[in-house]
Amino acid sequence: MVKKKDKYILEENESNESVILPEKKSQPIDTSNWPLLLKNYSKLNVRTGHYTPLPFGNSPLNRNLSDYLSYGIINLDKPANPSSHEVVAWIKKILRCEKTGHSGTLDPKVTGCLLVCLNRATRLVKSQQSAGKEYVCIVRFHSAVSGRSAVVRCLETLTGALFQRPPVISAVKRQLRVRSVYESKLLDYDENRNLAVFWAKCEAGTYIRTMCVHMGLLLGVGAHMQELRRVRSGCLSENDNLVTMHDVLDAQYLLDNFRDETYIRRIVSPLELLLTDMPRIVVKDSCVNAICYGAKLMIPGVLRFDNNINVGTEIVMMTTKGEAIAIGIAQMTTAVIASVDHGVVATIKRVIMERDTYEMRWGHGPRATEKKKLIIGGKLDKHGRPNDQTPESWLKYEGYIPTLTGEPDNITNSSSLPALDETKKEDKKRTLDNSKDGDSSPSSESDGEKKSSKEKSKKKRKHSKDS
Repeated sequence: MVKKKDKYILEENESNESVILPEKKSQPIDTSNWPLLLKNYSKLNVRTGHYTPLPFGNSPLNRNLSDYLSYGIINLDKPANPSSHEVVAWIKKILRCEKTGHSGTLDPKVTGCLLVCLNRATRLVKSQQSAGKEYVCIVRFHSAVSGRSAVVRCLETLTGALFQRPPVISAVKRQLRVRSVYESKLLDYDENRNLAVFWAKCEAGTYIRTMCVHMGLLLGVGAHMQELRRVRSGCLSENDNLVTMHDVLDAQYLLDNFRDETYIRRIVSPLELLLTDMPRIVVKDSCVNAICYGAKLMIPGVLRFDNNINVGTEIVMMTTKGEAIAIGIAQMTTAVIASVDHGVVATIKRVIMERDTYEMRWGHGPRATEKKKLIIGGKLDKHGRPNDQTPESWLKYEGYIPTLTGEPDNITNSSSLPALDETKKEDKKRTLDNSKDGDSSPSSESDGEKKSSKEKSKKKRKHSKDS
């Protein structure tokens, strides 16, 4: 009967596809398709897997709309003619944001990638402004050039560190400065119209207009910039969810009139998209709020960490849900983080997450709870300082100081504290008494000297008046 029942159960399990059969080995989870900062999460080094998940925060893609816009960025295709500041001001007005910022000014006639940060995401503007840029430019030569090869050689010459002075019409001081062009490539050349199209990867603050003038000088024919488009700003290119001003207007119209969030969620991306290239450290939920208040990241708070971490490198601290907490500066290498059990892992450079998004988890220890009771009972003042009613056990740290090696467990180190306190008080009294006795005679002498000097100065003034 038992065998028949077992066979019947097996047949039923085979027919039901939703039943998970037991396996000897667990299959690895494929995290290559996970979004944003959680991508390749399984490849991170594991320090510990023990932590208490807290019911706070949300995955970046599942935030409610107000938070989604507060931590959002827009990869905007800037139109020609309006300035970058005008475009950003229009977006601020359309989306009704408190703050907006952009990742580097584009001239009015220039089009292409302009990264617009909304509200809390404006904290990342500084780091994005210094990121590298890529451009596609059309240059017009004033007369015929001796072949395509001459233009290629000219572009090869204008790579590396270059001296540049900003153009006559510019928003910065016109002084000589060094800017680097990392790479350049000729895309097309028209001999009949004396036009060339080239691509350049350069440092932030490089003037392509000045580079075009230098090309004309090197070729001996003169040249100027005809048209310019930015195709990449930092880690975002024109292929990464590039939107127009019309898209922004349409998205807000659908939200206001039809309560449709899908379009605005499509044009606005989470700020975590900008941090995907940085080394990651996954942090326990219990220490998230402490980091938001500016605390250093310590070893006990680390869950997972990346391989390529060195001292001084910028890292991003993230939650297990994939939210960016802060940008920090690493104080340990990957090998040290894996081997030590205490110490500072990273200091804070810029906090991204709003305070109190996660619950405060400090101040729950035994001494902290007792301190709160003493403050309520009036045995400590409102700042936690001792007063006349403070018990001696609190001042002596009884029960909180570990026992010394070789002593019995019932004897604590606090027994030696009163003697030390008494000796310290006696030393202070002696020093005060000595200072009073020793300073009495010199002070009187100094007072007498001051009086005599004042009398002499008065006599001199009288003599000068009489003369």
